[in-house]
Amino acid sequence: MRIALAAIAACIAASASGEEAPSFPAVVMQAERSSPRLMELAADVSIAEGHAQQAGVWPMPLLALEREDFGGSGPYSGSSRAQSTVSISEPLELGGQRGARIDAGRSAVAAAQARQVQLRAEFGYELAVAYATAEATQARVDLLSEDLGRAKEDVRSARALVEAGKEGELRAVQAEAAASAAQADLEAARADGIAALTRLSTLAGVGEPYSHVAPSLLNLSRHPNAEAPRSNEMPSAPLIARAQAERDSSELRLTVEKKRAIPTPSFSVGRRRYAEDDAGAWVAGFSIPLPLTDRNRGEIAAAQSELRAADARLAAARLEADGQWRTANAEADAAASRLAASQQGETSAREAYRLARIGYEAGRTPLIELLGTRRAFTDAQLRSLDARVARVRAEASLARLAGRIPFAE
Repeated sequence: MRIALAAIAACIAASASGEEAPSFPAVVMQAERSSPRLMELAADVSIAEGHAQQAGVWPMPLLALEREDFGGSGPYSGSSRAQSTVSISEPLELGGQRGARIDAGRSAVAAAQARQVQLRAEFGYELAVAYATAEATQARVDLLSEDLGRAKEDVRSARALVEAGKEGELRAVQAEAAASAAQADLEAARADGIAALTRLSTLAGVGEPYSHVAPSLLNLSRHPNAEAPRSNEMPSAPLIARAQAERDSSELRLTVEKKRAIPTPSFSVGRRRYAEDDAGAWVAGFSIPLPLTDRNRGEIAAAQSELRAADARLAAARLEADGQWRTANAEADAAASRLAASQQGETSAREAYRLARIGYEAGRTPLIELLGTRRAFTDAQLRSLDARVARVRAEASLARLAGRIPFAE
């Protein structure tokens, strides 16, 4: 037990060396600059842009130098009758092959951008929940510290009554056991706080974990009063937009693979020099692959399967977006009602503890009732705190489904 408490104390001391987390919008700005996950999303878009740029490049011409009729036997010994030819050839992309590549490249960029929007919103949701959780664990530590103070006061009161002969030793032992339980709950909450701050720091891309957070979300969350639209009324939902963009990209990749089955001829032109006659002449040529063994059927079949999979993902995304939106609205409404009820319960529990305390000190209320009302008061405070976190989570979920970073945009 001592070793565990020492480890927790060491972690608390280490976390205390960090800086205070700024407000949530400032943490979002910090994450935009330093979060590896957001950097990766931006890099993915740049990768797609690079591929799209390359897709529009014309095939490189081929420069060739040939030398014939030299180094042989008889009249062809030496190089007096040699023929030298310099030519240049260019592949001719027919049937819209280059245009198909360009369209597919642009579509891949659009898909990467849609993916960035959706995953950025997902990241914003995680960041908001992590911030609210860190804020809540910090508030939980404060509440449990107050509860421990009340428990110690109960111990002192019980000891005083035992020494005065008004209570048995059992009552003092019960009060001390309750105080020990409050101490254990406090240490567990402190450990949870360290984990929550570490999680927040990791998401924000901060090397040194935050020591604590400033009140930012739990008291500022708000639930917009809007009915949940159906999925076909939500074209801007990032989940649907990403699936649609990926489906369009798959369709254009299929077009590219079909175009690749078209043979690509090459035209060449050059100049030949005849050493024996000290003369020259133009030469020209035309070549075309014969699609006897390779008609790109495997890649076409794979692209067709990718398109069918993308169609299925789009259909699933529409259903999922509709269900998630309705669920998030219901959760937000429920969280608001839960918070109002928990705050009312907290007020009642506070008054009950106050009256029980007065009654116990006056000798009219037994200790066991005082301990019960104290614990009920603490539980009511914690339920109210959990309800505020649930409200933040529900509103963050609504923002995520709309493609926004909550409480920052």
